Amino acid sequence: MSMHKNHPFHLVDVSPWPIMGALSAMISMIGLIKWFHFYNNNLFFLGMSVTMLIMYQWWRDISREGTFQGLHTYNVTMGLRWGMILFITSEIFFFLSFFWGFFHSSLTPTIELGMVWPPKGIMVFNPIQIPLLNTLILLTSGLTVTWAHHSLMENNFSKTNQGLLLTVILGIYFTMLQAYEYIEASFTIADAIYGSTFFMATGFHGLHVIIGTTFLLICYIRNLNNHFSSIHHFGFEAAAWYWHFVDVVWLFLYISIYWWGS
Repeated sequence: MSMHKNHPFHLVDVSPWPIMGALSAMISMIGLIKWFHFYNNNLFFLGMSVTMLIMYQWWRDISREGTFQGLHTYNVTMGLRWGMILFITSEIFFFLSFFWGFFHSSLTPTIELGMVWPPKGIMVFNPIQIPLLNTLILLTSGLTVTWAHHSLMENNFSKTNQGLLLTVILGIYFTMLQAYEYIEASFTIADAIYGSTFFMATGFHGLHVIIGTTFLLICYIRNLNNHFSSIHHFGFEAAAWYWHFVDVVWLFLYISIYWWGS
């Protein structure tokens, strides 16, 4: 492709990553089904390993385009912003379906559940123990990522690094506590509608925390390599938006499922 153009838009070069990413995702899903039915997770971990390798190379190419090749002009960045806004909107509706299922079952519990919520035989988590600690962790991480963002806009890169590193550590700490909570749970995803809605909603939120933590870790590494400036840092801004979205979803999860639902 010629480097000479008379427009501010970015016409991407031919890339193998979209088709390879789709194939690796398909292998992962087939591996997940195989794991469920045959208790063999080899194919799933193969698919996930290939997916992560593709993610690394795809993100590397986009970082090069935006940082070194100067292809992320104002118009391109505005397109990326709208793309991120629409993506987060789709994620809101994704979680809305879980809340809909939870309230549909909890507000009118059927006779099979004993006509009570939580269903008979379910020992729920104490909302003022690990769930409250996780809430404080995520709220604190929202403050640290905002601190990092404002530091970056003021060209204070050392404080940006500190804020990002603290946010990543808090994200990892949250994930560890949620894993411990799952191990200690007295019910499973197979225990009636309560178990299904609890583990689907909190589990997918936990997955989003892992993705957001990875997103912020990439931003931390990029900032160490001087990829961002006070006026050119949408990669970090998108990660911060995503992290705030994860925070807000957790607040709704805590209030509805852990506190009200218990």
